[in-house]
Amino acid sequence: MAARGLDLILHGAQVKLCDKLKDINSNMWNMKQLEYGALARRANRIKDELRQGVRKPYKEVIDVFQGDLHGAGMKPLTFVRQVLAACVYPPLINSNNLPLDVRQRAQEELGRCVGGSVGSYSAAAGIPEIVHSISEFIKRRDGGIPSHPENIYISPGSQWSISNILNVLVNREASPRTGVLIPVPFYNKTVLSITQLGAVTVPYYLSEEQGWALQVDELQRALESAKGVCNPVALYVINPGNPAGYVQSQKSVQEVIRFAWEKRLFLLVDELYQDCVYGENCEFVSYKRTLSEMGPPFSGTVELASFHSVSKGFLGECGLRAGYVELVNLDPAVMKHIHTLSSKDSCTPILGQIALDLMTDPPKPGDPSYPLYKQEIEHIRAVLVHNVKRVHEVINSLPGFSCPPLEGGLFAFPRLNLTPKAIQKAKELGLQPDTFYCTRLLEEGGVFTGPGWEYGQKEGTYHIRFCIAAPQDVMEELLRRLSSFHMTFMKDFS
Repeated sequence: MAARGLDLILHGAQVKLCDKLKDINSNMWNMKQLEYGALARRANRIKDELRQGVRKPYKEVIDVFQGDLHGAGMKPLTFVRQVLAACVYPPLINSNNLPLDVRQRAQEELGRCVGGSVGSYSAAAGIPEIVHSISEFIKRRDGGIPSHPENIYISPGSQWSISNILNVLVNREASPRTGVLIPVPFYNKTVLSITQLGAVTVPYYLSEEQGWALQVDELQRALESAKGVCNPVALYVINPGNPAGYVQSQKSVQEVIRFAWEKRLFLLVDELYQDCVYGENCEFVSYKRTLSEMGPPFSGTVELASFHSVSKGFLGECGLRAGYVELVNLDPAVMKHIHTLSSKDSCTPILGQIALDLMTDPPKPGDPSYPLYKQEIEHIRAVLVHNVKRVHEVINSLPGFSCPPLEGGLFAFPRLNLTPKAIQKAKELGLQPDTFYCTRLLEEGGVFTGPGWEYGQKEGTYHIRFCIAAPQDVMEELLRRLSSFHMTFMKDFS
């Protein structure tokens, strides 16, 4: 009888759960599940099997799925970690084991914290002195163009900022629905945020044949395709690219700004990889600087949000969760609403805010820490430049693979020309063709990469994405395994 009663209770709970699921925001149902979860779980099981002594053709899994410098084996910057260590454990400030400028900087950072502790709260928009430091960094980067602290908001990672701005732009009750132009390929988490808010993603395709160039004609085509479907209000740009490693020229940036002005689109600009530029004759030029230098009518009217983070670039502090957004040309009433929206959340972790300060105001010539800091930065840059060249050489030497020159960012996104036999096998298994390839590469080669369809691609094309920010020996081993696996795979499915 007791068992019968328990069955009835459980059945009732299941019915209530089903009822609740029906009430879930319909936009949540529209969010596509990422393959990362399934691939990551398999990668973790393989790691467990290796630890248990299971024999495989490799001794460890090379994880290059995410843009995680430290996870891929790159060493953290000494100055950053020393300052953070002294902030977490203040007695180190009195230790001669740390350079003088490190101890002074830690003392300065703690002086900005409530109660002198990194465990305290700060203002929701960030510690005022750090917001000011970011403002000065942007001013230096952009050749003296003013940057105003009141237009800058610190957040727990750049995606948090992007979601908050989208929250303001997207009208959930509008008909037709709000639209956002997005590049293809794109950063998939931003697209998930757009979908979650109930907006429509309007894809514009970067030209793979021209090194993933962003073409205004394609923006116009995308805008035309949205007629009768949605009301586009924003244009999302990633520069330097992720996952496609392009860097926009100043002329290209100007063309995009002019298009946004003509079509009255809000510019959402992901500039996380601004330090990661390797291409010959390539230079990062910010959208804000270009907008200002274009002058009226553009400089005073085009609305712009620019995003940056400690996760990317040479800091690579993904786990500290800190980024910022700078807003340009927004109406004061809108700024007031954004301030209210930002204030509803607790502050960004204090250690992350301090890392932002160290990124935007690093050691200077003459400081005790400067020589080592400069050496470490130059080493990371040299490794990335080496990896970029090697990836381009090796990938393009393999039959069925092609990759444009990598100009910037932290990812390679090579095109995979799969045979009909491989595509058919993937369909039989219920997998996307490039997911099938990545799964086999993980199982047989011990390399964890991402399938291109997760980031968007033209119909009938296939890609894989992997991070290039790994030590040289790791990257060489990755390329060796990839080459060996690829030749076998193409032979098996010829």
